[in-house]
Amino acid sequence: MAGSLQDDDNDDVIASINMVPFIDISLVLLIIFLVTSSFIVRQAIEVDLPRAASGSESAPGTIAITLTADLQLYLNGEVIQQPELAARVRAEADLDENVRAIISADRGVDYGAVVDIIDTVKLNGVRAFALNIERREAPEP
Repeated sequence: MAGSLQDDDNDDVIASINMVPFIDISLVLLIIFLVTSSFIVRQAIEVDLPRAASGSESAPGTIAITLTADLQLYLNGEVIQQPELAARVRAEADLDENVRAIISADRGVDYGAVVDIIDTVKLNGVRAFALNIERREAPEP
């Protein structure tokens, strides 16, 4: 019979799992995750950072201070006025004596405004700070 239930020629048991579809789906999901996560991170506060080839990643446990092109000041992502900055930085330094500050300023901001923020940070107990930049390719020698 052509459609019999018992076929003596095909008694082998399939003992392997085809992993190719699983790997394909996993890679597609990974690519989607990477593309969307970089897009979400870029939507924070828009600052045109200066570029340098010798920059490094920021350390965890830091205070993030951002100064935009229109001189709007942010502390850890929330808007803050210059007079309150000192008190908030002092409070963070009192909680953790090893706290660090990462200062991000737009490329078009006056150098004096950045120096004022650095002074505020250092005078209120933060021992270490860094200036946030975007990495660029190092020039070839």
